[in-house]
Amino acid sequence: MTKKSNRQEHYFAALPKSKEKFGIVRTSLRNRSFEFLTASSVFSKTRVDTGTRLLIESMVLPEKGCVLDVGCGYGAVGIAAACFNPNLHVVMTDVNARAVQLAEQNIERNGVTNVEVRRGCLYEPVEGLAFDCVLSNPPVSAGMETVRAIITDAPDAMTSKATFQMVVRSKIGGKTLPAIFKETFGSSKVLARESGYRVLIAEKR
Repeated sequence: MTKKSNRQEHYFAALPKSKEKFGIVRTSLRNRSFEFLTASSVFSKTRVDTGTRLLIESMVLPEKGCVLDVGCGYGAVGIAAACFNPNLHVVMTDVNARAVQLAEQNIERNGVTNVEVRRGCLYEPVEGLAFDCVLSNPPVSAGMETVRAIITDAPDAMTSKATFQMVVRSKIGGKTLPAIFKETFGSSKVLARESGYRVLIAEKR
């Protein structure tokens, strides 16, 4: 098995087989303290990674409405969004059963009530719903077709003039993903940059 396929099974597997090894991540995001329970077979289990942190620090949230976090992992992005604006209803999705369990526990751990997590692949758990903002730090280890689907399928889950915001790593899809943004939304702009990461934002026309 190649290194790439190993990572794909590790983070994007529906039912991870590795033994659970739990940890706690304590961090400050937008000057607010958070505590996240993490475990093996979930992305970035020892810290809030640079891409996720950049998205959280720079994301533009609507004043009210519904927000979707696609590929939520243990829930840092969605939980932070819910904390920053209690007027929002946030839905998080992930195919990884272990990630969903952690996200559920982290909702309680951080004392937020305006967020929920649903298990399933990408947009399947929210089929028929429309959101005012879609956020994603995509599971790159799952392959570029999965990342492409997060972008191209997003408009079907968005209200008119909703925003789509995604972390892009310059060394992985740095040129390909902006092109997919353009195909899907017509245009995009860079919301933030740091350490080889960018947050792209686009609006549904």
